[in-house]
Amino acid sequence: MSNSKIWLSSPHMGGGEIKYVNKAFDTNWIAPLGPNVQGFEKDLEKYLSENVHIGALSSGTAALHLGLILLGVKSGDEVICQSMTFSASANPILYQGAVPVFVDSELDTWNICPVALEKAILDRIRKGKKPKAIIAVHLYGMPYKIDEIHAIADKYEIAILEDSAEALGSHYKNKKCGTFGQIAALSFNGNKIITTSGGGAIVAQNEDLKNKAIFLSTQARDNAPHYQHSEIGFNYRMSNICAGIGRGQMEVLDAHIKLRRDMHDFYAQYFADIDGITILKEPSQDYYSNHWLSAIVIDPGKIGKNRENLRLAFELENIESRPLWKPMHLQPVFEKYPYYGEKVSELLFQNGLCLPSGSNLMEEDRLRIKNVLNTFFQK
Repeated sequence: MSNSKIWLSSPHMGGGEIKYVNKAFDTNWIAPLGPNVQGFEKDLEKYLSENVHIGALSSGTAALHLGLILLGVKSGDEVICQSMTFSASANPILYQGAVPVFVDSELDTWNICPVALEKAILDRIRKGKKPKAIIAVHLYGMPYKIDEIHAIADKYEIAILEDSAEALGSHYKNKKCGTFGQIAALSFNGNKIITTSGGGAIVAQNEDLKNKAIFLSTQARDNAPHYQHSEIGFNYRMSNICAGIGRGQMEVLDAHIKLRRDMHDFYAQYFADIDGITILKEPSQDYYSNHWLSAIVIDPGKIGKNRENLRLAFELENIESRPLWKPMHLQPVFEKYPYYGEKVSELLFQNGLCLPSGSNLMEEDRLRIKNVLNTFFQK
């Protein structure tokens, strides 16, 4: 049996990407911007179908950064951020000279905890610093508790910046992730549900916000025949070549989501009769996850082994797996900032593992994964 690398989540081309890229070459649209950029934005707007306005950018991080700027976050402001996430959710807070305030997760979705969120808001207000924004993340494609989180945000009149980097195609009560916050961010990094090699997009609820984001992402060049700048801008726009890849990827997005969900079902069936394994799954029919990554939590007391033992067992067979995100409040660069909650995210990190989840995994890949699991769990 082949011992080639099985990746956690690798790019999966559909075949249609090349026609958009070739057209860019044939028409010499190699410089940034061009027909593919506008086309990709329209494709995304049609897919999300909630009258949103989208600007294609160089990364999801750029979208989050511009989102904070558009929400008026400035130096010294405080921004609440889900602690259990990738650092790109929190880094842009510091880009703005603002202060991150981290909040724990809950066990149903592994996302930001409504109880801890409200405690954080009330305590920051008591300290004279009402948070300027909330960054809520759809972790691994699982929608956060939309109703509860947005009710709290509305109660205290705090804007939500929706980090939907991992959740394109996920939805809550049949409304797509990326359309709930005043502003949202998407990511098309190489390991995401679809990819543009690198890239991302900002999702805005009105066209004025989108146009402002595009202005800032193209070095904030004023409308003048010469190069004139009245604001600080950024080189954050997506290239026409990358957008061409994205247009081709949009053609297979739903098919890739189905394949990711099939992988999740494979794991759910495997672990159904193993006491001590919890798999991340939708808590109710209101939730629909793209299952960008399938993830489990291992109870060492019941299993007799821990998640690191399983990770190393996979590694021996040239199969990539990965611990859950290490919470931001435990990261050296962020540990000095406020944190609200218990130890939910910390325990998830200690005991959780992301499993190979790519839409391009074949039956022989599943067999190799299953063989490792069978040996590990002595099935």
